[in-house]
Amino acid sequence: MDRAPDLLRVASYNVHKCVGTDRRRNPERIMAVLGEIDADIIALQEADRRFGAREAAVPPRLIADYGWQIVAFADTAPGRAAPGGAASIGWHGNALLVRRDAHIIASGIIPLPTLEPRGAVYADIQWRDFTLRVVGMHLDLSGIRRRQQARTIIAAAENRPENCAAILMGDLNDWSPYGGVIADFDRHFRLPPPARSFHARRPVAALDRIMTSRCLHISRSGVHHSILAAQASDHLPVWADVARAPA
Repeated sequence: MDRAPDLLRVASYNVHKCVGTDRRRNPERIMAVLGEIDADIIALQEADRRFGAREAAVPPRLIADYGWQIVAFADTAPGRAAPGGAASIGWHGNALLVRRDAHIIASGIIPLPTLEPRGAVYADIQWRDFTLRVVGMHLDLSGIRRRQQARTIIAAAENRPENCAAILMGDLNDWSPYGGVIADFDRHFRLPPPARSFHARRPVAALDRIMTSRCLHISRSGVHHSILAAQASDHLPVWADVARAPA
């Protein structure tokens, strides 16, 4: 995917534990889709298996082969003890990937009020001339709980260092294109128009969203709908090209 060299490309992808619409688990296929998008920062959901050791559905070696590094949470390294489990790459399946030459200033988890295993993670990142707080999330199926989670995430994103912009990404699980948590986030952040990302074979819902602080400008955004993406997961990835907003 072509882009201007001064833009930052971000993407969010619910990888469904690397199980595709053909019911086959294929992490190489997921990574090939991410390679098609070629984003600088990626938020993954369902990146770890749900039960047992909650090991990574996407092997860290594959991620490294494509030129990204995994953001470690709670002072852990990929493949070592982590909040999500001994071989996890995230927290409740949420993982962040950044370019290998990006500097990770800080990172952590955002505990959410929940009835089911949901979570959010963040990282403060310096890459080129961007300083960002990036939040990845996977919200609840319950509307009431989802609104509570949104408020928690908004507070965590707004409590960022000075001169640090914010990018929030993830599976919001909200079928309303403008109401619910979308309206909550819209009061604080810039949202591109909704784009249908679920179900991958026949997209009908804009469940996956990217949001930025108002000091940033989204020049282009969309759903990545390739032949491979339609098979790799039950969600399609969403992406955005980001620049600083004009003064």
